[in-house]
Amino acid sequence: MGFQPRIHLAAPLPLLLAMLLTGPGLAAAQSEQRFGERLQIHGFASQSAIQTSANRYYGDSPDTSFDFTEIGLTASLRFSPRLLLAAQVLSRRAGDMGDGSPTLDFGLADINLASNADYRAGIRLGRIKNRLGLYNQTRDMPFTHPGIFLPQVVYFDKVRNLILSADGVLLYGDLYRPFGHLAATLAIGAPIVDENVEAAYLVGDFNGTIETNGNSWLASLWFTSASERLQLGLSGATASLQYDPQPDAIWPLDPGTVDLLYGIASAQYNAERWSLTAEYMVEPIKRRDFGPVRPDGDLNAEGYYAQATYRLLPHWQLMLRYEEGFADRDDRDGRTLEQQSLGAIPAKKASSRILSLGLRWDISRQWMLRTEYQRHIGNFILSEIENPDFSRFDKHWDLIAIQAAFRF
Repeated sequence: MGFQPRIHLAAPLPLLLAMLLTGPGLAAAQSEQRFGERLQIHGFASQSAIQTSANRYYGDSPDTSFDFTEIGLTASLRFSPRLLLAAQVLSRRAGDMGDGSPTLDFGLADINLASNADYRAGIRLGRIKNRLGLYNQTRDMPFTHPGIFLPQVVYFDKVRNLILSADGVLLYGDLYRPFGHLAATLAIGAPIVDENVEAAYLVGDFNGTIETNGNSWLASLWFTSASERLQLGLSGATASLQYDPQPDAIWPLDPGTVDLLYGIASAQYNAERWSLTAEYMVEPIKRRDFGPVRPDGDLNAEGYYAQATYRLLPHWQLMLRYEEGFADRDDRDGRTLEQQSLGAIPAKKASSRILSLGLRWDISRQWMLRTEYQRHIGNFILSEIENPDFSRFDKHWDLIAIQAAFRF
């Protein structure tokens, strides 16, 4: 079962926008500035090896998995000071969660409506990266985040596509003051869903299809101090999902809906050699009309982490992070979940507590090596696609990973 990405903007739209916004000035701009200076192309690739003591994580990790590979190509073209076109194509192999087929991560037209030394305002149209938390916009670029894996209790890789981007319209504004920089966004669009999203929110892989039920709203508000040492942010999104079952399934669900609100509070402080980061995520979830197999319920998923990075030497960085996540903060031990599911979903599926230690070596500007160790208690962050048999979960497990990354 799979889903094709949907783009609601017509293919010729970027060219049409370029003609309308630049007009006769385009020819003059081209004569003054070489095409190569306005076109930027960048790329990256990473390969990881993952070993776990139990449970599948990005492939058959108990036997060592090499099924976590990312290759991305990003291009941007500035037609004029008011119009920028940008896109990124990504091939992502992620165990059973992704087969490496190239997909459009984002593809947008960025129109600068007004700007000066004190403020900026604009609009983006197309497939837009969601500004959710500190790392979502750059989550697939290994050089931009603190470890091989992002904190999974906030940035769930098992529902990555739902969080990553949306097809729609985004308004943004920036205000520059002596005390710092304020940035705000407001967007509406259709999120991207796939079988990983279905398995996560239905707690199992059922025969049928899941689609978005209307558009989602996204908003963010950020503050960055004048020294750029302190960054604070609030961001959130809504989503509604509609499930359409196959009637001949052995254990069919009724047509039902999942409504959710995903919110993150973020804080980060950067000094010369160290950084401190903390984020808190809350996700109220309403599940309705699926029948007795998945009774109606209101949950409040929760996740948070605290992280420190320290630059030992100019090219070496150490990372320490502790995180906790719960399927329902009112049922942190998972006993209610296990009772309601008649034992089909074990209590250890309801939470994850993770301690991570990582080391990064920047060999050069283009090459980086990373290694990471994680100690896990619980199985909340594990993919239901990769681990369909919940009875085989091991509550206490370890992970060791190595990653090589390249960029140009």
